[in-house]
Amino acid sequence: MTGCSTNNKIRFLRIFIATILLTTGAGKALDIPGFVEVLITYQAFASWMLYPVALGMIATELVLSFWLFSGRIIFWAAFASLGLHTVFTLWATIAILRGLDIPNCGCFGVFFARPLDGWTIFEDLVMVVLSGLLLVFSRVNKASPSLSNQ
Repeated sequence: MTGCSTNNKIRFLRIFIATILLTTGAGKALDIPGFVEVLITYQAFASWMLYPVALGMIATELVLSFWLFSGRIIFWAAFASLGLHTVFTLWATIAILRGLDIPNCGCFGVFFARPLDGWTIFEDLVMVVLSGLLLVFSRVNKASPSLSNQ
């Protein structure tokens, strides 16, 4: 990405992150009861909280993906994405440190099921870094009007 203009970097990052969020949100939404079963394995929520948490996660991912696709107020969308992926990274790390055996991390709902492991944390960290880069690039682009003409 070194030879690209700031606008191209922003466009690539926001579309990439938005696509991931759309895929993960849609995967969860296609089988909400299945996703609730995944949430149970984390042993983090009271039973009455499972459906609200599941619906909240799905809504957050889908709304954030549409926001990023729209290209509007990208700095704040990047900030929200950074926060969301930081929470996911911490949540996965804590589950592993607790010694939980989670056969499906739930990243894509019940589809593309794979265990929660170090790779999940690595992938979440990559999303944190990409969201952070989008945040920085959108801030630089906002501060430098000459860059927006490239």
